[in-house]
Amino acid sequence: MIELFKKPLFVFEMANNHQGNVEHGKRIIREIKKVVKEFENIFDFAFKFQYRDLDTFIHPDYKNDFSYKYIKRFSETKLSESQFLELKDELEKNEFITMCTPFDENSVKKVIKHNYDIIKVASASFTDWPLLEEISKYDKPIIASTAGATLNEIRNVIYFFKHRGRNINIMHCVAAYPTTDEKLELNQIDLLKNEFPDINVGFSTHEKPDNFDAIKIAIAKGATIFEKHVGVETDKIKLNAYSANPEQVYKWLKSAKKAYIMSGVRGKRYSFSKEELTSLKNLRRGIFALKNISKDQCITMNEVFFAIPRQNGQYASNDMSKYKKFVAKKDIKAYEPISENNVEIKDLYPQIKEYVREILDIVRKSNVVIPENSVCELSHHYGLDNFKNFGAAIIDIINREYCKKIIILLPGQKHPEHYHKQKEETFNVLYGDFIINIDGQERVYKPGDIIIVERNKKHSFYSETGAVIEEISTTHFKNDSFYSDKKIQSNKHRKTQIYLTEDILSY
Repeated sequence: MIELFKKPLFVFEMANNHQGNVEHGKRIIREIKKVVKEFENIFDFAFKFQYRDLDTFIHPDYKNDFSYKYIKRFSETKLSESQFLELKDELEKNEFITMCTPFDENSVKKVIKHNYDIIKVASASFTDWPLLEEISKYDKPIIASTAGATLNEIRNVIYFFKHRGRNINIMHCVAAYPTTDEKLELNQIDLLKNEFPDINVGFSTHEKPDNFDAIKIAIAKGATIFEKHVGVETDKIKLNAYSANPEQVYKWLKSAKKAYIMSGVRGKRYSFSKEELTSLKNLRRGIFALKNISKDQCITMNEVFFAIPRQNGQYASNDMSKYKKFVAKKDIKAYEPISENNVEIKDLYPQIKEYVREILDIVRKSNVVIPENSVCELSHHYGLDNFKNFGAAIIDIINREYCKKIIILLPGQKHPEHYHKQKEETFNVLYGDFIINIDGQERVYKPGDIIIVERNKKHSFYSETGAVIEEISTTHFKNDSFYSDKKIQSNKHRKTQIYLTEDILSY
């Protein structure tokens, strides 16, 4: 069995362009073969015929009624079974993938008998259930055009073949011959890919043969199968308005190749060139000391500025974030670059992420719902490394004339003694055990208990098993927490903010 869809597949539809003449059909195949040689390393190529059992396809009373244009066209260009096999042999000699559209049940049997590689379902046959039932009996890859089909019809046909274990692929198609630019509806490719992400989506084209832009757009949108009517003109044979001659096919393929070159890789980030990285490096601002910095000092935004040119080994402004801790390894003078030689960087994010995971585990156990995009403040009074011993997670819900916060304590975590001058607060225990000391009086509380802490009342609290507490208070003001331990009061780096996005809440 052929291996399909490792490369983009380009399908050349002969339809009735053979004009009922086997030799002319062979000429079309050979002329197109010359055109595709240049592209065989990047594309796969198929040729497609159409089978109709005219004895049953046309009603007996209308067999000779050539006033009906399709009866006239199909009858005048009819080929015998042996003639189609002769053309198929020519396809195989020229190493084309073989493909055929059957329009009736007898033709399906003939397609199987002749062992074509792929069965094509025309748009007109898309919901022809008797025909689809016959096609589904055979284990052949199927490509179906979708002109005129609703999303629900497309969904039903895909499920129909999938439930029968068949390899079904679909193509966006507009049944206008030719299709003018304003009717191409190329955004349908996006729709089909979004609706059916596990299905190969293609573009069956009927645009004018000198339109070489539509193929580029289709490729950029992710189509991987492309179909075009092709033929060869002679003194007596003229092509219709949507069939391309070999020269136009060549330009079409050149345009497709250029589109793939410009589109680059799909489904992953591209590889950055050395030149690109060098250019970016030269444009990035370096970090410089704004003032003298002492050894072992924690460096914040207040001690630095960003400017070019950036020196070799110097850290860039891109390296500085709230999740990275910069500590001076030695004294640094004002205007000196901050570099790997004089600063040590610690990435705090993995540690913070683990703390957040543990905090959210307790929240889930409590069944308390946290609004998305809330701000969670990790209070780490004695540093992040000691957060599980001393600190709390405080989630801001609202802060107006009234204020609501959710406080989460990890098992064994203590919040040091402090008081507020402007804020009066009430704690409502929602989950776990909550031990609070107010002015030297310690009491244990359980879910449902209410504790009022008045202004200027010193209080500390902790939990042995982990707790979730609702804090309801008057307006919260910054710098209104006064700690008994002066080391905490002077620590300007004791808080880290996390935005509880949907992704983080799903940790």
